[in-house]
Amino acid sequence: MASVMTTVYVSVVFTTVIVLCSTVTHSLTVGVEYLSRLIEVQDRERAPASVQVSAARAVLDRFIPSHSSSFEFKIITKAQCGGVSCFIISNHPSSNLPGAPEIIISGVTGVELLSGLHWYLKNLCGAHISWDKTGGSQLSSVPKAGSLPRMKDDGLLIQRPIPWNYYQNAVTSSYTFAWWDWERWEKEIDWMALQGINMPLAFTGQEAIWQKVFQKFNISSTDLNDFFGGPAFLAWSRMANLHGWGGPLPQSWLDQQLAMQKKILARMYELGMTPVLPAFSGNVPAALKNVYPSAKIIRLGNWFTVDSNPRWCCTYLLDATDPLFIEIGKSFIQEQVKEYGRSTHIYNCDTFDENTPPTDDPEYISSLAAAIFNAMQSGDNDAVWLMQGWLFAYDPYWRPTQMQALLHAVPIGKMIVLDLFAEVNPIWTTSNQFYGVPYIWCMLHNFAGNVEMYGYLDSVGSGPVEARISNNSTMVGVGMSMEGIEQNPVVYDLMSEMAFQHNKIGVKKWVDSYPTRRYGKFVPSLQEAWNILYHTVYNCTDGAYDKNRDVIVAFPDVDPTVYFTNLVSKINSLNDEDESFDKPHLWYSTSEVIRALQLFIEGGKELSSSNTYRYDLVDLTRQALAKYANVLFVDIIEAYESRDGYGVARLSEKFLDLVDDMDTLLASHEGFLLGPWLESSKQLAVNKEQMKQYEWNARTQITMWFDNTEEEASLLRDYGNKYWSGLLKDYYGPRAAIYFRYLKESLVMGERFSLQGWRREWIKLTNEWQDGRNVYPIKSDGDTFSISQALFNKYLCDSGISDH
Repeated sequence: MASVMTTVYVSVVFTTVIVLCSTVTHSLTVGVEYLSRLIEVQDRERAPASVQVSAARAVLDRFIPSHSSSFEFKIITKAQCGGVSCFIISNHPSSNLPGAPEIIISGVTGVELLSGLHWYLKNLCGAHISWDKTGGSQLSSVPKAGSLPRMKDDGLLIQRPIPWNYYQNAVTSSYTFAWWDWERWEKEIDWMALQGINMPLAFTGQEAIWQKVFQKFNISSTDLNDFFGGPAFLAWSRMANLHGWGGPLPQSWLDQQLAMQKKILARMYELGMTPVLPAFSGNVPAALKNVYPSAKIIRLGNWFTVDSNPRWCCTYLLDATDPLFIEIGKSFIQEQVKEYGRSTHIYNCDTFDENTPPTDDPEYISSLAAAIFNAMQSGDNDAVWLMQGWLFAYDPYWRPTQMQALLHAVPIGKMIVLDLFAEVNPIWTTSNQFYGVPYIWCMLHNFAGNVEMYGYLDSVGSGPVEARISNNSTMVGVGMSMEGIEQNPVVYDLMSEMAFQHNKIGVKKWVDSYPTRRYGKFVPSLQEAWNILYHTVYNCTDGAYDKNRDVIVAFPDVDPTVYFTNLVSKINSLNDEDESFDKPHLWYSTSEVIRALQLFIEGGKELSSSNTYRYDLVDLTRQALAKYANVLFVDIIEAYESRDGYGVARLSEKFLDLVDDMDTLLASHEGFLLGPWLESSKQLAVNKEQMKQYEWNARTQITMWFDNTEEEASLLRDYGNKYWSGLLKDYYGPRAAIYFRYLKESLVMGERFSLQGWRREWIKLTNEWQDGRNVYPIKSDGDTFSISQALFNKYLCDSGISDH
């Protein structure tokens, strides 16, 4: 079987090479030409070749130590690559000697070397690289050292069609990275390099820098206690959405995270990456008003608090036209360079992210943007402003005139925009390529780290290429800008490949090869199952983004009669603006996905030892059961509307049994456990008080998220919901039980459903759970295959579920 696979993968690779080589003479985009000076400066300042080779070898040793001696790495120049970044894979000249390296990989940077290693393992050895939580990497198909597949002819040249491969969203730092130690960060940087990512955000530790900067402006550490948010809410504190929530930050946290940032940056630089540092957006502590009473400081509006509580809401913004703005912005850039020893000259700044400017006057917007850039440039003469383009998709305020006023206030070539949600809602197509400003085509894909099988693979496989080859393209990179990682590995496997693809991918053919790589062997039923998944869950073409609102994890806070009236006949429709709750999103045939699950179970006997298979089996079973629960909930509401007390009791008991069963399922794989999230938060604490604070942060983000009253839930409730074992059993299940109890009492008493009563008890449950200290497992328990098979037979086999 190994020799057959090798032949197939060699064929695939060399078909690709012919296509890629035919594009070598194509000119770069206009956007790349605009940024040519920056690229020259970055190339000149990159780490020495010996440092990058050593860093790449260290990744190889950690990733596949059994093959450490099989590969040799060599840094080459762009001139040797045809003037762009590339990697070259060829047979080692001494490969016929015992113990000698078999393959030599040459590349412009350490990232290129590791991208070449990934390409070789993926396409010639049938390997698959994934996060540990999503099953880890499948390397069992890689032949033993000494018998690796040889390259044909003179080897393989793969050029980047576009310079940058961007990674992260401004909020990933809170939804995923909040509690990481160095061991986890090191794994992620290894993963980035293997995926070809060369432009990651580097936001860790910035609060310690801000503390040093604000001290220069007579703001004490105490003054910052209600400025910084807690560890799980720092992303929104940084973006001026909130202040103080979950805080204050202890000095130990500030020092700890700054030390972590220095290790993160050092490793990124060693690998030849271009980490992006933060810049000043105008977000300032309230105390600055007292120190500088004549400064132009405005208070922003309410961002999702329930009652505009000034303890958390309505942050302060220093007007960019005030002379103090440039002073603070300059100081922040300089302090970072001083602390870290260097920068790559690209700085992220997102002003008015989900906060509307006070006026739509184009002159005001231009002066604001010019001042923001001047502050950057005052601290670094080579500074380039990187901004998320989310505001253009989120806020109707940004009409063409306002967009151009912002974008054209900065010299062309000194700003890069992230087209943050391009796989669903591309802005480049409606803004004449961002009115001439360079941009990066990004796949947002995931919101809040929700657990949901979802994606649009065809868009990922073609969108970046369509943007790059369009007339007068200003595209300069591709990117992954998800809010939370460690989910849907197939989507990220395909997207990372687009950094090196010159032509659109035939996604159907690509998906056909995926399960063999993912599981390490060819299993016919899995091939058929993935063909179904490609046409269903991974073919979301309705234009809606998936912010998971399945009933179990996002229980409707609504009167059952209202729910019945608005939802029963159209459970899969998109949200209507006049509705008070979000409906579950369903964009595919549930019966087809149940058939895919059946095929997964049929193939289980051949893959029982595969961790990647176990993860996918749990995820697919969870997906099918979650959609079944949505239908079951509607049945409960229908029984209530029919005044069928027995039906409500019977069906609600079945719903709660389902939640318990799903908790058992999720407990069988470590990728679906609550315990690691909570325990990792406590590991960063230095005393019991911090442990309590950090755990409260971790629990609150995934439940109520933001503030609430005794009778009014947070406006962001369940936004960060998770299908995690422990959370279902101890929170989602008990919450549903309260609702069902009120349904039954309403029928028995002949009274209206007590929405206020339900809310009070639910909010009380939530507050108590957020303050809880019960410990959850960090290791999986149970036989995934047996549990999935049993739940399929119990709930889905001959269930009569209709498609909605």
